[in-house]
Amino acid sequence: MTTFEIFLAGARPRTLPAAVAPILAGAASAAFEGDVDLLLTLFALMVALWLQIGVNYANDYSDGIRGTDEARTGPTRITASGLARPEHVKLAALLSFAIACIFGLAIVALTGQWWLVAVGAACVLAAWYYTGGKHPYGYLGLGEVFVFIFFGLVATVGTTYVSLLTAPWHAWAAGSAVGALACAVLVGNNLRDIPTDRETGKRTLAVRLGEGGTRVLYAALAALAVVSIVAFAAGTTWWALLALLGLGVLVGPLRLILGGATGRALIPVIQASGMAGIGVGLGLLVGVFMA
Repeated sequence: MTTFEIFLAGARPRTLPAAVAPILAGAASAAFEGDVDLLLTLFALMVALWLQIGVNYANDYSDGIRGTDEARTGPTRITASGLARPEHVKLAALLSFAIACIFGLAIVALTGQWWLVAVGAACVLAAWYYTGGKHPYGYLGLGEVFVFIFFGLVATVGTTYVSLLTAPWHAWAAGSAVGALACAVLVGNNLRDIPTDRETGKRTLAVRLGEGGTRVLYAALAALAVVSIVAFAAGTTWWALLALLGLGVLVGPLRLILGGATGRALIPVIQASGMAGIGVGLGLLVGVFMA
């Protein structure tokens, strides 16, 4: 593999739908109110994408130097596999965060909302300390909580806010829908990794709940996405129920989850959960424009 291919793998492109979905959902809320700032929405997308890439590199680096990725069943991690030097992966994470901050500061400058700097700082800290630092919250079973907050509510409502300078309640409903699906990606990933995470002392929520509880949690997140879409439609337009079509890709994953699939058989669950988020965000946006 070339250096570019190695670091492209470390960026984990298949996880990027989790960053795109809340921007689409936030734009849908702003569009319903009749005012989408395309430039600011594009900048919000850049912030979300580079934060996602940064957290992927940070996760790769932190888990790699701790040794928790040595026996994983998922895609290769470039630090643990020795494909990249740890300090180079750490630098890639920091550079990704820096690029996200540049776009974030551009949003702050254009909107004049300087308090958003604190929100951006919180996003970067949450990204790094997911698996970084002495007491990473991802090892304490709090990963799903932070994913729901930052890749659900903050990203969605934030996208709406930069266009409207207000946060209507339907933006929170949209954020709950895509946040639930972002959590579903992580739940599928952590369900797959329960055996190796137990061995390495990584106490994710899946490890704490066990296989049975984690499978129920995945189904509950899918149900929360449905309820949130209906709530958004009730407060905006019933055309937004088109977003339910985006959940169609979860039929197969739910069968795998509830049918007891393990190991690499769960990889399609992770991929489909991310695509469901894109489908929901796009469905909300198209529904609003059709109205």
